[in-house]
Amino acid sequence: MDRRLVREVRSVRHLLVLTVALGLAAGFLIIGQAILLARVVNAVFLGKQGTVAVWPFLVALFILVVLRGLLGWSSEITALRLAIRIKAELRLRLVRHLFRLGPAFLRQEQSGELVNTAFEGVEQLEPYLARYLPQISLSTLVPLAILVVTFGRDLLSGVIFTVTAPIIVLFMILIGKTAQSVTDRQWKTMSVLSAHFFDVLRGLTTLKVFNRSRAQVAVIARISDDYRKTTMGVLRVAFLSSFALELMATLGTAMVAVGIGLRLLSGHLSFVDGLVVLLLAPEFYAPIRALGAQFHASINGVTAANRILDILGIQPLGLEDKPEGEVLTGVPLSIEFTNVTFRYLRSRTNALTDASFRIAPGETVAIVGPSGAGKSTVIDLVLGFLQPQSGRLSLNGVAFDNLSMSWWRDQVAYVPQTTHLLHGTIADNLRLARPTCSTADMEAACRLADAEAFIRELPQGLNTVVGEGGAGLSGGQAQRIAMARAFLKNSPILILDEPTAHLDPESELGIRTALELLLQSRTALIVAHRLPTIISADRILVLDGGRIVGQGRHVDLLRAHPLYQRLFTAYTGVEVAQGGGARI
Repeated sequence: MDRRLVREVRSVRHLLVLTVALGLAAGFLIIGQAILLARVVNAVFLGKQGTVAVWPFLVALFILVVLRGLLGWSSEITALRLAIRIKAELRLRLVRHLFRLGPAFLRQEQSGELVNTAFEGVEQLEPYLARYLPQISLSTLVPLAILVVTFGRDLLSGVIFTVTAPIIVLFMILIGKTAQSVTDRQWKTMSVLSAHFFDVLRGLTTLKVFNRSRAQVAVIARISDDYRKTTMGVLRVAFLSSFALELMATLGTAMVAVGIGLRLLSGHLSFVDGLVVLLLAPEFYAPIRALGAQFHASINGVTAANRILDILGIQPLGLEDKPEGEVLTGVPLSIEFTNVTFRYLRSRTNALTDASFRIAPGETVAIVGPSGAGKSTVIDLVLGFLQPQSGRLSLNGVAFDNLSMSWWRDQVAYVPQTTHLLHGTIADNLRLARPTCSTADMEAACRLADAEAFIRELPQGLNTVVGEGGAGLSGGQAQRIAMARAFLKNSPILILDEPTAHLDPESELGIRTALELLLQSRTALIVAHRLPTIISADRILVLDGGRIVGQGRHVDLLRAHPLYQRLFTAYTGVEVAQGGGARI
């Protein structure tokens, strides 16, 4: 058993205790059935008594059978409720924790594997929670109760039970270790298959363009065949375990039966005692055999639970919301980096090193630099998705880790380079910025973002359903909806990750016009590639290798900074002449 998983049961331990108690009561009824049945057979077979004489015993036997069925049904219902409660709580905790871990963690993981873990993995826990966990206690308590009754009636049979039961448990442990390792490989293969299939679906257009879709079908077929092989390996171990358990239980029962038969013939054992022990022999081994069967049925759940609990044990890279965090109201907000250094876990070099700068209230600061310079890291730090390993990030002098993150993110509107729209209506996607906004508010925001014209032409206007990722809209249209969200949120801080990238000139012109309106009277941090955004910024930071290697206005940097000159030429195609002038 995984102790971490057992700890998850604490919140519903009353249901587990009730499940075990009902199962134990059913076990006691089995003993009562055996005793009553032995008396009936003894009265009819040896005592030559008629139906009238044994009728009370038959009625009592019938009542025990009915009660046993009711207890079994109640135990099953209680166990399923236990499993459902834990699955719901664990899935909710997992989803909440993934939100706590944030984008920085999700970028390092495969989405398909996480989806498989959160849904299929949690569902796999049901056999473990509802059957295997209660069976652990029942496989000890019920045989122990039968052993007490057996020793009271036949010492030799009790000794046989005592000797053979540990041998069966030993076989279970040895085979269980093999089964665990094989099942781990099966789950990993399934996770790889899920993740790869999800990635293939998302990249189907690219695969089609490069004529690689058939090759990916072959890859999926190969991974599926690997999964089939590992599954067959799990089944082989399960069948071996079942064979070993059945064989040992059958041999134990046969040994008891032979011993009872010989002593009945010699007159050293009464018929009633012998028949009671013989009837109880299969029931003695039944809970142990059931434990083995439930173990193999639940082992997938244990493997999935290990992955779930590992994720729950990961500490967030970013800042968590604090109910007692500070809130700054009614004052202009300035952001300051003081010797900030950050390194990703899987990287050998710093993404940002000793960065120091300040964004004053109402100031527009642009960040430029080659790919991998640390521009996205700066944005993630400001949004609280990451926290620096050293240095200080502050807002009006208050350290970010002392702020209320929910309040801070209410102060920020973020327009990414690639807009993500959820499956739903345009209105649903706009309400992400302000859930309580009215239709008039949304229309006004769309008008400011130059999105009103194309939305009006859609079949149902704001109530038009768009596909996941904005399917059904052009890149420029999706980006205008993102701009409308920013207008709708109306936050004092604006963060832009080059929203005009990958757009045609006409769409870029419309977005740039909306940007000029959006930037008015706001503090802005912009990752810039396009010339108009760079030129209009109050200050430009030049990043290279995670370090700020220059800052100033466009004209000054163009005149004196070699890297900025190269970036300017790369972005615009215009060569910088000696002294900072530009020539075609």
